[in-house]
Amino acid sequence: MKHAVVTFLIPLSILYSGCTIEHDKNAKDMSREIIKIVTTTGMIADAAKIVGGTRVNVTGLMGPGVDPHLYKASAGDVTRLSEADIIFYNGLHLEAKLGELLEEMQSRTETIAVSRSINRNLLVSPPSFKGNYDPHIWFDVTLWIQAVETIRDALNMLDPSNNKIYTENASEYIRELQDLHTYVLNRSAEIPPQHRVLITAHDAFNYFGKQYGFKVMGLQGISTEAEAGTSDVQRLADFIAENRIPAIFVESSIPRRTIQALQLAVASRGFNVEIGGELFSDAMGNAGTFEGTFIGMVTHNINTIVDALKNKVPRYGTNNSYSIRFASNCSAC
Repeated sequence: MKHAVVTFLIPLSILYSGCTIEHDKNAKDMSREIIKIVTTTGMIADAAKIVGGTRVNVTGLMGPGVDPHLYKASAGDVTRLSEADIIFYNGLHLEAKLGELLEEMQSRTETIAVSRSINRNLLVSPPSFKGNYDPHIWFDVTLWIQAVETIRDALNMLDPSNNKIYTENASEYIRELQDLHTYVLNRSAEIPPQHRVLITAHDAFNYFGKQYGFKVMGLQGISTEAEAGTSDVQRLADFIAENRIPAIFVESSIPRRTIQALQLAVASRGFNVEIGGELFSDAMGNAGTFEGTFIGMVTHNINTIVDALKNKVPRYGTNNSYSIRFASNCSAC
């Protein structure tokens, strides 16, 4: 993990003593003030900056390489949340360790799950996740568009006098996301359906697989709280060797040792599987880079996946006529 995760909780009764926060933020006139937004993940922070534009100051709690499943709040985080005008988080139990804190904040500050307006029929509920929905909604770009719309609507409600700014910014960004969705579809089509197998460190890519036609398998489950056991490694190694899967992938927010152990287990079965590259799953790339934006993150992932699998599967015709140069014109860059 690129950055150490803060691993202690401060008792809420102590942290909130002395805090004076308005209970009804919507009653406050925000038209002449810079709106202070705090988000959990970098993906949400990226969207909030784009939709809010110059009207907002966005602080993301979780930076590059941080695992949101395991993240616990520091005293500084609680202060930042307490001072926010509005808080955006993913929801669907992604920020599992922050659940109590976010619930407490809802009575003090407008606190919104960006997943709240997504039709539950579109969500994935794996049996292994104890009846909960898979929270990794951003890997289906069409679902992430709905999250952006939720951010737009919340800012319009908080600051109605400037709703033209938020609406126009969101509309432009959504057009770019629609182009991104098309790009991912076209790149995916370069791989024959039978060769679209994505194996990663943890089960974060179900929405990606469902939308773009990949069979997805993770060494760990939906959450990274439970580590992969020997049986998990052996089971997946058998599958890779039997089906001669050419590449597996590490993730920026998961220690590499899990995938390296899998690679060794496959080798013991007489088949060499390569590590096809690093994917961004629960966190984006470094700030100031293309991969440090949502569009850059998704573009990097699909290019890495397709390029690794294309070079290893039997020859077939490809369609390379469609190409988008997001890095040169996206509003996120």
